[in-house]
Amino acid sequence: MNRGLVVAMFAAALGLMVVGCEEEIVQGQAPPPPVNRKATVAANDGGVVDEGGPPQVEYQETDFAETERSRDPFRSYASMFADEARSKVRSQREVILNQYAVDELKLIGLVTRAVPHKAMLVDPTGKGHVVIRGQFIGRAERVQSGGQTGAEYEINWRVDRIREGDIVLIREDPSLPDVPSATRVIPLRPEGSIVQE
Repeated sequence: MNRGLVVAMFAAALGLMVVGCEEEIVQGQAPPPPVNRKATVAANDGGVVDEGGPPQVEYQETDFAETERSRDPFRSYASMFADEARSKVRSQREVILNQYAVDELKLIGLVTRAVPHKAMLVDPTGKGHVVIRGQFIGRAERVQSGGQTGAEYEINWRVDRIREGDIVLIREDPSLPDVPSATRVIPLRPEGSIVQE
């Protein structure tokens, strides 16, 4: 391309930019304010002219009551959380025969030659339930850690061993790992037999 043509095009573009950057001065009057038709109609009818102020709002007693739409920002919700913490705590583990105490259950059968070993417990209604090692059984006991203000949780008896003549249950408290676990043995006693102590 010709160098002179490039310089001429550059000069023309620069001139257009300078012309386009000039400010345009507009002289005239400000636009008239919007017409308030209600005020005009009221003035023509001989009524009172409304100046267009904020609308009048009427408040009622229910507007000041606390509802879901208007809550007291200074209200303390601490008691609500305390009540929730005291509510019934549900165990998150599967517990067999959770409506009966361990004392109410009877051991009526053992299968120790198969793996895993199995035991049959009968509830007070006469219904039998098969349990294996590691399952939790019986009604949970509630324990509160840290005194009166501590959290409340449940502990259950767990089948630890199934032996030839009995089953061994243990109960561990997770908040006290240094304390040995409680142990309980349910012997196999056929009904009508006499047990000598």
